[in-house]
Amino acid sequence: MAPIEPFAVAWNEADVADVLDRIRAYPWPPAPQVDDGWAYGCDGRYLQGLCRYWLNGYDWRAAVDELNRYPQFIARVEDFDIHFVHVVGEAKGARPLLLTHGWPGSHFEFWGAIDKLAHPSRHGGEASDAFDLVIPSLPGFGFSSKPTRPFGQRATARLFDKLMTEVLGYDRYLAQGGDWGALVTSCLGFDHADHVKAIHLNMLGLRPADGAQGEEERAWAARQAGMMDMLGAYFRLQASKPQSLAWLGAGNPVGQAAWIVERFYDWCDRREKPFEKVFSFDQLLTNIMIYVMTDSFTTGAWYYRAFIEEGGLAPKTGERCEVPTAFANFPGEALYTAPPRSLAARVYNITRWTEEPRGGHFAAMEEPDLYVDELCAWGRETPA
Repeated sequence: MAPIEPFAVAWNEADVADVLDRIRAYPWPPAPQVDDGWAYGCDGRYLQGLCRYWLNGYDWRAAVDELNRYPQFIARVEDFDIHFVHVVGEAKGARPLLLTHGWPGSHFEFWGAIDKLAHPSRHGGEASDAFDLVIPSLPGFGFSSKPTRPFGQRATARLFDKLMTEVLGYDRYLAQGGDWGALVTSCLGFDHADHVKAIHLNMLGLRPADGAQGEEERAWAARQAGMMDMLGAYFRLQASKPQSLAWLGAGNPVGQAAWIVERFYDWCDRREKPFEKVFSFDQLLTNIMIYVMTDSFTTGAWYYRAFIEEGGLAPKTGERCEVPTAFANFPGEALYTAPPRSLAARVYNITRWTEEPRGGHFAAMEEPDLYVDELCAWGRETPA
C-alpha cells in the first residue's frame, strides 16, 4: 500500500505578493463599450471589479485556512503525487464516495456540500445518509503533481481506482462527477466495474458510437452543435493547441482569471439571478488562486488535448457502461445540455434520472443543497 502523507495548503507571502503586483501592473487592453460586455468574452467591467477586490478585499490567508478546513493528503499513485481530501463521516467507512471535479474547477467545488454529505445529522438529515468522501485533484490540477505531457480521463480513472482500492483500501465504492469529472467517473464505471458499485453524473460524458437516432435525439444534437459554435471556442483551442494558450496565460493572473471566470459565467444558471449572485468573488478567487499558485493553468488546459489523444467520447458500437448510473439534470446548463434519455441509455445503464429545478454546470458549487439532497436520495437507492 502506498504511503499517505498529510498535506496542508501553505501559500508563501512573497509569492502572493508577486501575484498581486502583477495584477496591479496589468496593462488593461481596450474593451468594447457595450451593454453586454460578456458577448465578447469576459466582461471588462466585471473583471476590473474582481481584480479590485482581489487586491483590496480578498483575504488570501482566510482562504488558505478554509482550504485546510478538511483533512487532506498526498499519495503516490504510479508516477503521480495525487492530492485528495478524505473525510470519514458518519458512514464510518461503510459507504465511500469518490467525487471528481472538472475544468476550470477544482476540488474546492465541493466545499459547500462536504459536511452535509459526511455528517448529515449536523444539518437536520439522517446519519444513515452519510458518505465517506474522497475528493482528489485531477493530475495536473491544483495540488496534484503535473504530467510531462497531456494525460487523459481514462488514465485518470485508472489512477483514482488505485487510490481508492490500493491506497485507501476500499474494495467497493461509489463515484460521482460533473464536467471532466463526469467522464472520469464514466471511465471508472466502464473500466473498473469490479470496484465501482454505481456512478452518479451531472453531465453525461459518453456518447453512443451510432450517434443521434430519431427526431428528438437529432434535434438535441443539432442544438448542441449550434451551442458549441457559440460557446465552444475554448474547447477547440484547448483540444488542439493548448500550449498557445499557455504562452499567453503564464505569469498573467488577470488573463487566467478572465479565461476561467468566463466559463463560470457562460455555464451557470442565470435565469433567476445575476451572475454576481450565483458565485461570490471569494468563491471565484479561491478557485482561481488554486490555478495561479500551483502553476496548473497550463497542465489543466492540456487535459483537453489528452481527451482527443485518448479517443474521445464514444465506446465501440454495442458497448456501454453497465454499472448502475444515475443522472441529475441541472437545467441552467447552457452548453452541455442533457441529451434525451434514449441516447444516454445506449451508453449507460440508467437507473435514476432526476430533473432539478435550477442550477447549472458547477452543480455542487452553485446549488449545494440540491446536490446534497440528490446524492443522499441516490444513496438510499443504491445497495450497500
